[in-house]
Amino acid sequence: MSSVDVVVPCFRYGRFLRECVESVLTQSGPELRVLIIDDASPDNTAEVAEGLVCSDPRVSYCRHTSNQGLIATANEGIAWARADYMLLLSADDYLLPGALSRSVELMDDHPSVAFTFGGAVVLDQHGERSRRRTGVGSRTRVLSGLDFIALSGAKNIVLSPTVVVRTCLQKRGGYLADLPYASDMEMWLRLAAHGDVGVIAADQAVYRAHSANMSSEPSREQDLLQRKAAIEHFLDSSAARFTNAADLRIRMNHMLALEAIGCARAAFNEGAMESSARLSKLALSIDPSVQRSRRWWFLACKKVLGSREWQLVRPAVEWFRSIVRKDHR
Repeated sequence: MSSVDVVVPCFRYGRFLRECVESVLTQSGPELRVLIIDDASPDNTAEVAEGLVCSDPRVSYCRHTSNQGLIATANEGIAWARADYMLLLSADDYLLPGALSRSVELMDDHPSVAFTFGGAVVLDQHGERSRRRTGVGSRTRVLSGLDFIALSGAKNIVLSPTVVVRTCLQKRGGYLADLPYASDMEMWLRLAAHGDVGVIAADQAVYRAHSANMSSEPSREQDLLQRKAAIEHFLDSSAARFTNAADLRIRMNHMLALEAIGCARAAFNEGAMESSARLSKLALSIDPSVQRSRRWWFLACKKVLGSREWQLVRPAVEWFRSIVRKDHR
């Protein structure tokens, strides 16, 4: 029988910890071990964790004497894992029934698969639920690593609580400390360079979007810069595995530059002129050819009009664009 090791980093999430760990322990199919790593939480994490250890021999617990941060904690969990497969599950998220058996069955049947991911339910701080789909379709399938990279482009399309990784590949390299906002994106791209990617056509986990994790989200500029760094690190470390590495770099950077222009346009619409100018400059630094795109020229036209005049004509322009989109359907 295949086995899965689940690493649960926890910092200030004692109130969520029991639901998280029990969602793992109630999974059917593979043999399980769970390691809770308490990153010096000041709340009741230790009390909850010790209770879980006492109630189930599959659960282990360790506590840091000082806060190490998520990336160091995650890499500690990778070093601990020895099962066939592993999952890093933040203590504020939890698995849905059948998640591990679906992933393990696919990976057992397809030894070329480096990792699997699936859809997720996003639970916001008001208790409202929405779905995050994979973007791959309505059936479980296996993508080549290159197809996954093309699908991802310059974005992270994967939510980490849905990911099960083949442990032997995961141990080839952990999360990068210099990519605090994009280390997971870089990881998925790097793993895809070493194998296929399984896509589960089901919701695999519940991801909580609440004030604690939203407060640590990067700014638009930080996010773009981190993803740029993730792309460069991935391609620098994995270029030898692709015959089209140069084309990949050009395409991914162009997509990121276009997104930067989209962010610059959003900042302009919000009246954040300095931010819009910085984002435009960033787009050019990522890919100078972006200044030949329609997005660039549309933003340039808005700048010529000026913020106040743009706000006056914006409703008419957006109405016209909606009519054009309808005509092209």
